[in-house]
Amino acid sequence: MENSKVAELKLLVEQLKLNPSLLQNPDLSFFKHYLHSMGATFPPASNSGNGVVYSYRSKVFTESDIELDDADVVESDNDPPQKMGDSSIEVTEENLDAAQALKAKALDALQKGTLNEAIDYLTEAITLNPRSAILYATRASIFVTIKKPNAAIRDADAALQVNPDSAKGHKIRGLAKAMLGSWEEAARDLHFASRLDYDEEIRSALKKVEPNVKKIEEHRRKYERLRKEKELKKIEQDRQRRKAAQEAKAASAFKDGQVIGIHSTGELETISSAASKASRLLVIYFTATWCGPCRYLSPTYANLAGKYQKVCFLKVDIDEAESVARLWNVSSVPTIFFIKNGKEVDKVVGADKNALENKIIQHAG
Repeated sequence: MENSKVAELKLLVEQLKLNPSLLQNPDLSFFKHYLHSMGATFPPASNSGNGVVYSYRSKVFTESDIELDDADVVESDNDPPQKMGDSSIEVTEENLDAAQALKAKALDALQKGTLNEAIDYLTEAITLNPRSAILYATRASIFVTIKKPNAAIRDADAALQVNPDSAKGHKIRGLAKAMLGSWEEAARDLHFASRLDYDEEIRSALKKVEPNVKKIEEHRRKYERLRKEKELKKIEQDRQRRKAAQEAKAASAFKDGQVIGIHSTGELETISSAASKASRLLVIYFTATWCGPCRYLSPTYANLAGKYQKVCFLKVDIDEAESVARLWNVSSVPTIFFIKNGKEVDKVVGADKNALENKIIQHAG
């Protein structure tokens, strides 16, 4: 087994040590059944509204604001596992006949009300014919009668291993699950049994189980809705924090009195957003090293940055930041855009110093 898988298993065991009620989680039913088969015992299931467990992305959450009808729930039986048959043995005709005779004796004992005697006969029959689903299911039904649901589940599981379509196996396991308060698992087994062989006992059991299942499903939907709302709220809070951090970073990068070089669309978007939030005029100067008029205008542009320190002056070399130039459809240099509150409000094309300062005065106020 991979080391990562072993670590996950160790973590699960540690969580179960701290909170054994997590085994009531339907997602862990396969693990609980395995522990049953090994003879493990479990604390009583709590069903009076506490311990309804849901899992999400390997984290366990519990909700307690749910009232279930647990009048018929019993404490978990902690007896040692009953004797099971060895499925590897050869079942002879003599074994089959002897097992059938023992089954008849068990049914006779049932009619007389000597249930432990019936269990003994069935146990002996199972050792002779461990491939009989009906023998396991019949013994399981007696365990349900004497309120030993875990023993009943072990026998029902054995019956279903022999015959997955055993109506009695599903029915008895469903009844035993209901006795433990495992309502959803009980409902699944009872509904499956009803499709195979519907009877009054199944109908009566479902009348008690289904209302609790409905409450759990409604509770889960409510929980999922609240979880999603909480998750969306956290996502929005994280987004706002990132946005505020970006704006703070951009605000610190305004460099009042200086010209800021822009090298990517990301840099431009960040500073543009911050300028908009601060209600600052943003001036974007597109230039190139080979451009004569640009060399003529650049000293004036730098002086204006020092003169109008609450205006944000940006400079973009169209050869160095081609993506920015394409984004603004710059076809000639120098070209200067004036941005206020996120919108373009004016534009100057060419090295017109007077027009440049006049536009700054006009829009900076």
